Amino acid sequence: MSSTRSASELARRLARNAEAACRRYLPRGGREGAHWLVGDINGSPDRSLYVRLKGPETGKGAAGKWTDSATAEYGDLLDLIQLNLGLPTLGDALDEAQRFLGEPQARQAAFASLVSDEPSSSRNSIEAARRLFALSRPLAGSIAETYLVKRGISVRHDEPALRFHPRCFHREVDAGRLLELPAVIAAVTDEAGALTGVHRTWLSLDGEGKASVASPRRAMGHLLGRGVRFGAASETSPILFAGEGLETMLSLRMAMPSAPVLAALSAAHLAAVLFPALLRRLYVAVDADVAGRRALERLFARGRMAGIEVFALHPALGDFNDDLRVLGLAALRENLRFQLLDDDAERFLPVARGPE
Repeated sequence: MSSTRSASELARRLARNAEAACRRYLPRGGREGAHWLVGDINGSPDRSLYVRLKGPETGKGAAGKWTDSATAEYGDLLDLIQLNLGLPTLGDALDEAQRFLGEPQARQAAFASLVSDEPSSSRNSIEAARRLFALSRPLAGSIAETYLVKRGISVRHDEPALRFHPRCFHREVDAGRLLELPAVIAAVTDEAGALTGVHRTWLSLDGEGKASVASPRRAMGHLLGRGVRFGAASETSPILFAGEGLETMLSLRMAMPSAPVLAALSAAHLAAVLFPALLRRLYVAVDADVAGRRALERLFARGRMAGIEVFALHPALGDFNDDLRVLGLAALRENLRFQLLDDDAERFLPVARGPE
């Protein structure tokens, strides 16, 4: 067998064991929906590099493909092994892949099944997300509304992207437990409005904060390029405000109720967000960390290529929800007023009427 053919076959076999490979070579990362998120090819604890865990063997969306949104590097799991271990030749990477794949397949499959609380295929994951959202309830009067109000966020009850589930399953892998906890359920949609996933924030039973579990936030479904949307860019307003966290972007929505807003849910997904066809100007809410700055750099580069103006919005504190809770709505609006273009400030920010 030629080395080229051997490499292609090993890459396909690695893709079938993508999650087990990520846990071996990138153990400081974690699964989010259909992706494994980590800081970089060396496995740093961040979220800029994402590996697709499920998908077809070849072509668009193939399993085992990875992209580093900070550096624009990409490849398959064979490339990842070679770079991760610093192996000098492709032959060395092939040898390492064969050693890994030589481990008992049943043990790998059982382990992957144990640690995953998501369906086994992208299609099934999307269907499960749609079922969960359909079974959820409106926010009004719920624990989810209590939680958001505690974060300084008053959500309009006609926001179609947000719902509440009183007993949403949460699997604690380390403890081997399956819990039923209240949760905020947010719809992840594509530009056409089709639901492709959901984001879950599990809450304490009184709604005073997040649940005391290791991962109180998780997403499922097809997330890459999508996001939780509040409003949309249009011909008369070809502008979008995008950022990472749901609460960050809901805080901007509080300050600018008519602004079209998208929460991408992570820095890696923010860097890869798909630009709406009508978009001409993008404002990026930047979290004050390395991953947030890398996502901004990637969006600047992509915006230049697409002919879209990209502007950064910086919080005074760690993120815009911190600004809202600690400094107040008036201070948040004033900070935004200095960073927006004059026309956009006039369009989206209410006229200042003194302290609120």
